[in-house]
Amino acid sequence: YVLLTNESLRENIRYIKEALADALQREYIRNLDVENLYDLFKLIEFEDERIVIVLDEFPHLLEINKGLLSVFQKIVDEVLSRTNVMLILSGSSLSMMENDVLGYRSPLYGRDIHVWKLQPFDFRTVYMLVGDVQRAAEVYFTFGNIPYYLKFYDVSKSLEENIVDTIMTKGAPLYEEPLVLLRQEFRESRIYRLILKYISLGYQSLGKLCSAMGMDKGNISKYLDTLKETGLVEHIIPYGKRRGGIYEISDPFVNLWFRFVYPYRRYLEIGRTDYPLRNFEEDKNRYFGRMFEKLIMELLIAGVFPKLMKYDGFYRWWRGEDEIDIVGISKGKILAVECKWQDGVDAKSVVSDLERKVQRMGWKGDVEYAVFAKSFDRRCENALTYDLQDMEKYLR
Repeated sequence: YVLLTNESLRENIRYIKEALADALQREYIRNLDVENLYDLFKLIEFEDERIVIVLDEFPHLLEINKGLLSVFQKIVDEVLSRTNVMLILSGSSLSMMENDVLGYRSPLYGRDIHVWKLQPFDFRTVYMLVGDVQRAAEVYFTFGNIPYYLKFYDVSKSLEENIVDTIMTKGAPLYEEPLVLLRQEFRESRIYRLILKYISLGYQSLGKLCSAMGMDKGNISKYLDTLKETGLVEHIIPYGKRRGGIYEISDPFVNLWFRFVYPYRRYLEIGRTDYPLRNFEEDKNRYFGRMFEKLIMELLIAGVFPKLMKYDGFYRWWRGEDEIDIVGISKGKILAVECKWQDGVDAKSVVSDLERKVQRMGWKGDVEYAVFAKSFDRRCENALTYDLQDMEKYLR
């Protein structure tokens, strides 16, 4: 394993030589006098043993010289193809890995390459790490499900203490993380930053974004498409429609940061965390309610609830002021789901409201109802109901 840098090609060759010399226990590799990577790989005697070479943060090499992709094409074709070596190139810059390394114009395009895009943890893993389903949900709503963000969560502190100490304090590990991410991925990071800010503040349709930013639809659509390709934004179209819809930030932590940190940086820069934290606490339940819908959607798609696995797809639906949090579809039957991040929910009242919305939707076939909540004051016989304790049983 070698962690590459953007210092110089000479330094990276030294790192690779040292790693190979240590791993293969061949001191001559350390002393090879070479000036380029092709000569280095050509001079190493790999023999028939199975070797895995991992070059991490590969885009750093391309920052030094993009022509190194052609060098690796030559290494793969003329050297490694005759050996039992597996070469792994990895990098955290999604745009560079997909466009420069794997794109059809890349010298490596068409080689025997397997592409593995690492995904965030699923919620079951977050729950296993935290150990309590409600707290795991709150951690998911705020720190998300990317391992790097989660490692800063301290189980000995309250949620608010974690947010202040790790996200809202100048110099803290995640204080500027989304800005670093955008600068790494995009040349025009300022435009992407503005788009994410306005989406987090509720300007979620294309028309509202255009009005807020003063840009025409064609121009802003280009940026939104790029955000979708990199997985930072998702485009949600209501069930039964083919266009329109809204845009949402995909990652919970990035969403939280742009909603509760970025607009208050002038306070946080001088150490004032009280006002941003108070704003978070006042809006927390509403914000968590929306995040709870996203969580239940994820669990339904993952097949966590056996009675609901018969549905082939899950969507959202809205028309005017009416909205059904989740709609499941299965051969002439739909599932209408309401998600309530509340205690003491009256499921019968919720289902009654869902029935009205399904009529408004115009559905003529069979309907099944499900309600998810923190806890129930009254359940309902003609609906499936799941509280946090029920969810915990299925997650186990």
